[in-house]
Amino acid sequence: MTLYGVGLGPGDADLVTVRGREVLEDADVVYSPGRLSRSVATAHVPEARIGDLGFPMTRDEEELRRAWKAAAEAIAPRARDGTVAFVTLGDPNVYSTFGHLRRTLAAFHPDVEVAVVPGVSAVTAFTTALGIEIAAGASLTLHEAARGAAPTGPDRMVLFKVTDVPATHEQLVEAGYDVVYGRRLYMEQGETVVTDDPEALADRDYYTLAYAEKRGLESAPATASFRTAESGTTAESTDGTVSTDGGSDIERAERSVGEAGGDEPPRRVRR
Repeated sequence: MTLYGVGLGPGDADLVTVRGREVLEDADVVYSPGRLSRSVATAHVPEARIGDLGFPMTRDEEELRRAWKAAAEAIAPRARDGTVAFVTLGDPNVYSTFGHLRRTLAAFHPDVEVAVVPGVSAVTAFTTALGIEIAAGASLTLHEAARGAAPTGPDRMVLFKVTDVPATHEQLVEAGYDVVYGRRLYMEQGETVVTDDPEALADRDYYTLAYAEKRGLESAPATASFRTAESGTTAESTDGTVSTDGGSDIERAERSVGEAGGDEPPRRVRR
């Protein structure tokens, strides 16, 4: 049969996908690597069908390999005879423990069929929680920032595992970034916090992310011109075309995407 890696989403049981819920309901046993993922899974699966796996809290690679080999040994027989799910928060292929299990099964139990059910990742869910829009044409880079790390360079970054917010914040601000933080977004366990004040998040928490954007970026999408139409900075003709005088890089990217899809470029109104 099959082992399914099921993404549970960012932490709210209501954000599990329809497909994910169906797999969980049909699975003979559902394995969870931690308390948070287990608490989400039990909203859709009876406790009696939850399987326990123990993973050591260590960076010792040899000890971790032993733990994943033991987990694969426990899961493989069940997956051969029936349907098994292994759940993770977010998406199984984004900063997830599922990759370790998939590689271990491929090495020692290659006959076990593996499938992945994607989940809503914090990579995308953070935008709604923090009130941020990443417009078409904008670049976005993903980094870890544990233990006070502060990657710099890209215009826009999502930073995961920000465990030392004050240290990371100081370096990012010095490098010219505006930063906003989100902690335990969409999670029912613990307090959800969205703030630009690093001191409000001085205590360490693995489930903290940051959005950092370089100050002074020009990032106006095409429809941003509507906000200034009344002041006369844009003009609309009788046929509905709008003058943007070439527009920002993002506006040009939006037009390129439309034209690539077969849209005709709008006629410009010169003033």
